[in-house]
Amino acid sequence: MQKNEFNDQFFDAVLTLKTRDECYKFFSDACTPKEIATIAQRFAVAKMLNQKQVYSEIVKNTGASTATISRVNRAINEGFQLAFERLK
Repeated sequence: MQKNEFNDQFFDAVLTLKTRDECYKFFSDACTPKEIATIAQRFAVAKMLNQKQVYSEIVKNTGASTATISRVNRAINEGFQLAFERLK
């Protein structure tokens, strides 16, 4: 992802959010329900991959396609790992 002024402003705004309810309100304004669901599903897939779950279990539990799981698996990077560690 390219760093630029617009992204910086957006992420600065995200960093001001303090509660789950604030996140729901902010992201409801920023994204469509489908976009939020897609991001949440990808995070769930990444978490399951991080836990070494197999594709068939991930499909069963998330409804994600194997193509989506494969894309997420290739894209897992430091960002998700940081979040997983902090959520422990």
